[in-house]
Amino acid sequence: MASRKTSAGEFIASDVRNRLRSMILGAELKPGQRLVEDDLCERLNVGRTPVREALLLLQGEGFLSRERGWVVETIDRTQVRAIFESRAAIEAATARLAARHADPAELDQLARLIEAMEPVETLTRADLNSLNTQFHKLIVTASKNLFLAQFHERTQFHYWMLRVPILFSEAEVKETNLQHRRIFQALVDRNEDEAERAARYHVEATMAIVEPAIDL
Repeated sequence: MASRKTSAGEFIASDVRNRLRSMILGAELKPGQRLVEDDLCERLNVGRTPVREALLLLQGEGFLSRERGWVVETIDRTQVRAIFESRAAIEAATARLAARHADPAELDQLARLIEAMEPVETLTRADLNSLNTQFHKLIVTASKNLFLAQFHERTQFHYWMLRVPILFSEAEVKETNLQHRRIFQALVDRNEDEAERAARYHVEATMAIVEPAIDL
């Protein structure tokens, strides 16, 4: 069966969704802030239909709620723990599968990313964040499981909403790099149990650092 072509309207709505999502993640649109469709149309220079469609997409992703108007979602401490618990389950599952399915090219790329993260003192926080994101996304890709990849992407957005990447000290970043090496070695060894354990420990260690530090 032929695949359905994406319409121009759908493309515009997707672009508006991505722009609004970036504004939320960048704190340009803040938790609890009310969004007015007409204001967004003017701000983004688009019509009402793509804005409405984008808002519905963001509601489905958990970024917005609709309470007599559109509101940027807030995250309470119960949700923080739920986000981390979900992330731990997904990271553990994808690491186990990656230990089984990762190909040599993916393992080589993971090794390069680990090496690139080593000079903690000279890398900017933006560089470290980017490399860290690439590392975890590549493990998800190596799992060869599309559904887990979709779940992982959604938790990644919530990670950014919590400002997870900016809360680490230099020493904690170095410890994180050691945890990355442990995960990677398990993948190289095709040790599924160890890959799962190492990935779960990595997320739980992150939660132990972040949960007391976030300001909700």
